[in-house]
Amino acid sequence: MNISRKSFAIISIAVAALSVGISVAQDKSVPDAAHHKATTSASSAESGDTTSAEVRKVDKEGKKITLKHEAIKSLDMPGMTMVFKVKDATLLDNVKAGDKVKFRVITESGAYIVTELLPAK
Repeated sequence: MNISRKSFAIISIAVAALSVGISVAQDKSVPDAAHHKATTSASSAESGDTTSAEVRKVDKEGKKITLKHEAIKSLDMPGMTMVFKVKDATLLDNVKAGDKVKFRVITESGAYIVTELLPAK
């Protein structure tokens, strides 16, 4: 097989670019939350399952809730404590810090938004 120098150079550059892309994708120095925010689709994708969590803080005026949650499998997100926006402020009416809950979350333009919040059984 005869490959010209130009073809060889193009193939070499493509392989090098692919190698850099793979090593960046595997870089674990990026915090998990930042990694997930950067790689989440801009379109909405409803989580199929509810996730268990403990309420840490409720901000009714800001329409936000801080949850210490288990892994969110549908988003490939490990368990952590983070602040979520809520789709509807009335979701926050019956919860307080320390409550155990189940929740559903969607992604919308890179933001995580709680769409359902239920007391854990």
